[in-house]
Amino acid sequence: MRRLATVEPRLGSLTHRIGASPKNELERDRQRINSSPWRAWYKTAEWQRLRRRILQRDLYTCQKTGVLLTGKHPAPNSPVVDHVKPHRGDPELFWDEANLMAVSKAYHDSVKQAEEQGEIKGVWY
Repeated sequence: MRRLATVEPRLGSLTHRIGASPKNELERDRQRINSSPWRAWYKTAEWQRLRRRILQRDLYTCQKTGVLLTGKHPAPNSPVVDHVKPHRGDPELFWDEANLMAVSKAYHDSVKQAEEQGEIKGVWY
């Protein structure tokens, strides 16, 4: 009985469509700050003070789910201060206390991000 001959592939390999992934979290942060300079605002003492004020104002309670924000990052119930209306680099919106609310990390990383991505891409029904 004869052996089956192997068939040479007819398609070449695809080119990469996304850039090289960062080697570690620090490099990822650097890339994000370079592409969006306003991300550095989150590292300022002014932001830390504002964040504390918002968490105290909202009594460390998620304004969307009612969960007590008692966890430590990266716990799902850890506190995140979120912009109600995405600022997209607008300093007026970024620093506006009326545009900030306390939410849980679980809410922020799932529901809120899905909503924002839908706004960016445009959801069609």
